[in-house]
Amino acid sequence: MRLNVKPAPSTEAIEALSRAIHIDRLNTILLLQRGVTDFDSAKNFFRPSLQNIHDPFLMRDMDKAVDRILKAQKNKEKILVYGDYDVDGTTSVALFYSYLCSIGATAGYYIPDRYAEGYGISLAGIDYAKENNYTLIVSLDCGIKANDKILYAHEKGIDFIICDHHLPGEEIPNAVAILDPKRKDCAYPFKELSGCGVGFKLAQALHSTLKKPFEQLVQLLDYVAISIAADIVSVSGENRIFCFYGLQELNKMNKAGIKALCLLNKKNNDFTINDVVFKLAPRINAAGRIDHAMRAVELLLSKDEEEAGRFAEKINQTNSNRKDIDKSTTEHALSIMANDSRLIHKKTTVVFHETWHKGVVGIVASRLIDTYYRPTIVLTEVDGVLSGSARSVKNFDVHTAIEKCAHLLTQFGGHKHAAGLSLKAENLPSFTQLFEEVVSKSISEKDLIPEIDLDAVVNFNEITPKFFAVLKQMAPHGPDNMTPIFVSHNVLDTGWAKIVGAKNSLKLTLYQAENPNVKMSAMAYGMGDYLHFFQRKIPMSVCYTIEENTYNGVTSLQLTIRYMQPMQEKT
Repeated sequence: MRLNVKPAPSTEAIEALSRAIHIDRLNTILLLQRGVTDFDSAKNFFRPSLQNIHDPFLMRDMDKAVDRILKAQKNKEKILVYGDYDVDGTTSVALFYSYLCSIGATAGYYIPDRYAEGYGISLAGIDYAKENNYTLIVSLDCGIKANDKILYAHEKGIDFIICDHHLPGEEIPNAVAILDPKRKDCAYPFKELSGCGVGFKLAQALHSTLKKPFEQLVQLLDYVAISIAADIVSVSGENRIFCFYGLQELNKMNKAGIKALCLLNKKNNDFTINDVVFKLAPRINAAGRIDHAMRAVELLLSKDEEEAGRFAEKINQTNSNRKDIDKSTTEHALSIMANDSRLIHKKTTVVFHETWHKGVVGIVASRLIDTYYRPTIVLTEVDGVLSGSARSVKNFDVHTAIEKCAHLLTQFGGHKHAAGLSLKAENLPSFTQLFEEVVSKSISEKDLIPEIDLDAVVNFNEITPKFFAVLKQMAPHGPDNMTPIFVSHNVLDTGWAKIVGAKNSLKLTLYQAENPNVKMSAMAYGMGDYLHFFQRKIPMSVCYTIEENTYNGVTSLQLTIRYMQPMQEKT
């Protein structure tokens, strides 16, 4: 793995900001890396304010969307809230459906079946709306490329409002309104909203038009925070504000469904973005992967704690089943790759088996990248069509590469680092070959070597409680404000290093050769194989985050090691 230390800001910039806000040099460097350059931007960063979120009417078509919904409310039309089956989609539906109910609209909700209907707007969903007398559909986290489906709905006498955050195609659908900050003709200042975030902006616009106090909307921000964390969108600008207040709402646990999910994790407060990503989101996602995402929406909307507890237990069991399927599928895929010598020299992975569960192929693609670091597509077969997910390496746009193979596909969509696609079985050999050619022409050898981004080179004597007190205020973390990872060189162990736990982890007490009096406790999870380096007193480069650890009522700072290597291998 390559160690990529971010360039340090200029000495003048460091000194100026440090004087302006009275903090240490190392934290100043971290802030400058995150675009914080003066007192005002530091204030906005450390003290996010809901007063700084944008006017929703800056978004193209917002006025049209509001007018159509209020018309439907006035005329007692039935509104169907339609969302994707992942966490962003299900939280979007929960948020906007609950909001419509709060203003007295007649509403229902719908999530497509991942297997029977596939991603996005489906003909079956539109038929459901027609059969149940819905005359307006509000889609969330999907729809921006559903031109033919919107036309089909129009023929059925159903209007559409699309709320999406994915990149539009060349031609946008002919809907009543299309809310998507990534539209080329949309001047909305912040482009990186989640799908649920776009739904919140629509609720904000409606609330403003109805002359209701904004404070009533804050209770919806836990849904937005969950969506931002799970969909791995930027945690800067408006999203940072939504996350900051959304986590506060989440930790109040005023919603029975969210409380039930949190209690499953043996926690009842102090949930962080990491907790959402690794504990809540996989469970919500599991419903759509293995069962049906409607179960997730039912849980999120549940008002009765006993009912919510039952829903949460069922989703938790579904998630356990998902883990088992994920593990066995990954092992099967790795065995296929190990037995195919042609894959050794390729710059892509395309692997297929007709028995794999569609709900885990995206997870499996990510697992394969951990072993074979290159753009990866994992496919299975559903009703005679090959369907699957793509995942990419850090600096490569896999969506663009897939787009260049579009003539061989029946459907595709997604982001730079993750995409979904479908194709006919007879096109698989041609697609595999073309995808390899496209990627080979555009990816560099450097991009095929994993790297770890490091914020700064640190001496242990800089890691003080005062430093950490500022550092932890930089949360919530995520893209564009990742948890700072530091590197220290010439690191040795005091001689008490040992393997602990069932997962081959290392417990260490570290010091740097040039300053042996400053010692740091550290944990290296799953890295027991590195013990011999410390036993042989080989100086190490250690990459880590800094956490608080409480033991027997005493709280101290501890390094959580992400990666390490002997100094002679330092790059």
